[in-house]
Amino acid sequence: MPLRKFVSLQVFFLMILLISGLAATAAQEASGASQPSESSLRDSIREMQTQIQQLRELVQAMKTEADGFHTETLQLKQELQLTREKLNALDLSARKSAAPDSGNARNEPSAAQPPEHKPLAERISKLEDDLQLNTEKIDDQYQTKVESASKYRVKLSGVLLMNVFSNKGNVDHFEQPGVAEPPTASGLNGNGNGSFGATFRQSELGLEVHGPSFAGARTSGNFVADFFGEFPEANNGAATGTLRLKTGTVRLDWNRTSLVAGIDNLFFSPEYPTSWASVGIPAFSYAGNLWGWIPQVRIEHSLIASDTSTLKISGGILDPLTGETPPNEFLRLPGAGESSRQPGYAARVEWTHKIGNQPLTLGAGGYYDHQNWGFNRNVTGWAATVDWIIPFGDYVSLSGKFYDGSAIGGLGGGIGRSIVFKGALEDPAAPFHALGSTGGWSQLKIKPVTKLEFNLAAGQDGATAGDVRGFTEAPGYFAATLFRNRSELVNFVYRPRSNLLFSTEFRTLRTFDVNGTSQRANQLNLVMGVLF
Repeated sequence: MPLRKFVSLQVFFLMILLISGLAATAAQEASGASQPSESSLRDSIREMQTQIQQLRELVQAMKTEADGFHTETLQLKQELQLTREKLNALDLSARKSAAPDSGNARNEPSAAQPPEHKPLAERISKLEDDLQLNTEKIDDQYQTKVESASKYRVKLSGVLLMNVFSNKGNVDHFEQPGVAEPPTASGLNGNGNGSFGATFRQSELGLEVHGPSFAGARTSGNFVADFFGEFPEANNGAATGTLRLKTGTVRLDWNRTSLVAGIDNLFFSPEYPTSWASVGIPAFSYAGNLWGWIPQVRIEHSLIASDTSTLKISGGILDPLTGETPPNEFLRLPGAGESSRQPGYAARVEWTHKIGNQPLTLGAGGYYDHQNWGFNRNVTGWAATVDWIIPFGDYVSLSGKFYDGSAIGGLGGGIGRSIVFKGALEDPAAPFHALGSTGGWSQLKIKPVTKLEFNLAAGQDGATAGDVRGFTEAPGYFAATLFRNRSELVNFVYRPRSNLLFSTEFRTLRTFDVNGTSQRANQLNLVMGVLF
C-alpha cells in the first residue's frame, strides 16, 4: 500500500474513532440527565480539546515521517539511475576497446568476458537490493515500530556484543582490566600466570522516547541498560551478570538551550577513547580517563550555532560520589560527598568547528565538591580538565584529555581513590590525607575508508609519592600504596555493514607501587557485535 494512502487511512480511522467517542459521550449525557450541569460540560469540552490536540500532534508526526520516507525513496531511485548510467557507459567503453578481438571471443563462454563485467553487475544488483530493502522498510514502518501507551514515538536500539579475551598477568577485573596486580595464591584472583574467558555482558539495550512540546521545548527521554551488574548466586552466574541501568536522561530542548536531568556520563569531560573491548567500563579507567555514570541536572546553551561552528557552555550539579564501595547491599547509605549536604558543581565550555568532513573540538571543564569523612574531617574535591579532537585531513584525527585535581576517586582519578589513611577510618585520630592526581590520555585515529578504522592510544594516572607514602588504607577497591597506573592499546574496528562490526584489541597495563615494585599485564580481546 502506498505510504500516503496508508497515512490518509490512518487519519480517516482516527477521525471516525474520535467522532464515535464524541457521539457516545453526548448520548450518555443525554440519557443520564436532561439538563447537565455547567461544570460537567466544561469538563467534557476540556477532554475533547485534549483528544483533538493529541490527534493533531499524531497526524502531524505521521505526515512528517511520511514526507521523510518519500524523499528518501526518491533520492535512492535517483542515485540508482545515475549509477546505472555511469556503469552502462563504462561497460560500453570496455566493449568498444575489446572490439578488434570480438570475432575470436564471440563464441567464448561468459567466464572469458572482461574482468570488469562481473563487478559492475554485482554493484547494480547490490544497489537494487538496497533500494528494495529500504522501500520495504518504509512500507512497513507503521506496522513494525515500537508502540507506547502514550502513543508518542518510541525508538528501540542497542548492540549485541560478544567479547572473547585472553589475559596475561593478574588484573583487577577479569573481563575489563584496569589495574595490574601482584600474583596471589588465591583462586579468586588467579595465580598471576593469566586467564581466558568470554562475555556477552557488555551488550546494551536502549530506548528513546519523543514526547509532546512543553513551554516551547521538545521533550524526549532515553535510557541505556546493560548486563554488567552484580552476579547471580547460581552455577556459572559469573558468565551472565544482571541487568544494570547505565544511563538515562530526560530532556527539554529549545532552539539553543537544553535542560537535561538523569544519570549520565561526565558532561564536563565527555571524551572517551574508542574501544569495543571496553563498553561496560570505558577504556583507560583509572589510567588517565575520568569517567562515571552519575545522577545530574545540567543546562546547555549554544552561544554560537552555525553550519560550521558551535560555541556551547554547560553548567549543572551532580551527585558528589567519592569512589567508596557500598557498605550494605540492601540499604543505600550516604557517602562522604553526600554527607556534606551539598551537590557537586561542574561547568564546561566547548568550541567546535567543522574542517572538511571532520570536526575540530576544543573543550575545558571544571568540577568542585565538598566531602565529609567524619569527625570534622572535611575535604575539598576539585578537577580541571581540557580535551580535544584535532583532525588532520579527512582520514586522521588526534583526540585526548588532560586533568589535574584532588579527591576525585569517584570520577576515576587517583586510581579510584579520593583519600588515603592509616589505621581505621572510624578512628578520629587516624592519619588522613586527600589524594591529588594528574593524568590524561591521547588517541590517534586512522580511518582510511568508511568501514575500517585503526586506533592507537595511551593513558596514565598518577599521584605524587609523598601523598601516598606512609599510608596503608584507602576506600574503594585499590591499595593505598599505588601511585601510578598507565595503559596502552591498539585496535582496529571493521564494519562491513552499518549494523555489523568486528574488532580486535591488544592492551597493556603497568601499575607502580610506592615501595618501588611494579606489575605488568596485558589482554587480547576479539569482538563481534550486531547493532540494532
